Amino acid sequence: MPSLWPLPFLGRSVESGYDPVLAAEFDGPSSSPSSYLHTLTRRASRIDPTADQRTIIIVACVYAVVIAILWHFPILKYSLYGFKLLTVGMHEFSHAFVGLITGAKIESIKLEPNEGGATRMRGGVAWLTLPAGYLGSSFLGAAMIACSFDIRASKVMSIVLGVIFLMTAFWARRDWLTLLVLFITAGILVAFWFIAHGVALQFFVLFVGVMSCLYSVWDVAEDLVFRKVEESDASAFSRLVGGPPQLWGVFWLFISVVFFAAGLVIGIVAFKEPLKQQQSEDFLNTRRGLRDDFVVLRPR
Repeated sequence: MPSLWPLPFLGRSVESGYDPVLAAEFDGPSSSPSSYLHTLTRRASRIDPTADQRTIIIVACVYAVVIAILWHFPILKYSLYGFKLLTVGMHEFSHAFVGLITGAKIESIKLEPNEGGATRMRGGVAWLTLPAGYLGSSFLGAAMIACSFDIRASKVMSIVLGVIFLMTAFWARRDWLTLLVLFITAGILVAFWFIAHGVALQFFVLFVGVMSCLYSVWDVAEDLVFRKVEESDASAFSRLVGGPPQLWGVFWLFISVVFFAAGLVIGIVAFKEPLKQQQSEDFLNTRRGLRDDFVVLRPR
């Protein structure tokens, strides 16, 4: 049989040119129809969530409901202030990124969680930069949801979140309360690295991911249902290309839900290791202390 080259981070061996599951099934003395059916069953089982993954799916759905409630209540919404500011930042940075690659000059970025934020640019392609906010935040949110199924992937994503925190702090409204809330939220992110050895970090990344992925739901609801903001990207896009803003709002809401589901499916398929096995890995493992680096020699 051809040699296999290991990929330890993924927890399985992959051979160039064919699937190792198929190799294990068909490199034996026989390749009967029953063995082929067994292979298909094993491959289909990757979409079946494990007990740990079912917990994450349930928590993600609960997060979506809780965020929807807190987002629109006058007093309770302040509990989301730091997370909302971060989510608005990812939305506006997506506008700015697509604006830059389409030749626009970014004049200003405003981040204010209660007013939603705004990116002012000159030039670019408007029909690309306008939907980029919703699509970008949904994509980043889906990536966080997928990474939340694995402690190591959550730690990598938390580093990305740290960079976004710094960018948000730079562009956010300059007052002591906003900066204080941002740094407190960032402090929680750092603390969660060490709570239950990274398990808490998974649910932090998952929370931000759900909030960012479904941002268009909250934003469109504020504009088209509750009328709390001046206008959303759906309203601006409808003026640009035609059609009622409600139509575009429903379209982007559908896209957000698709990204949300995609993040869950990718997480289920990509990260099958049990939680205990994830905790035992060496990648940025907080279980390892100083005593692991020394050998104690005792006289006989």
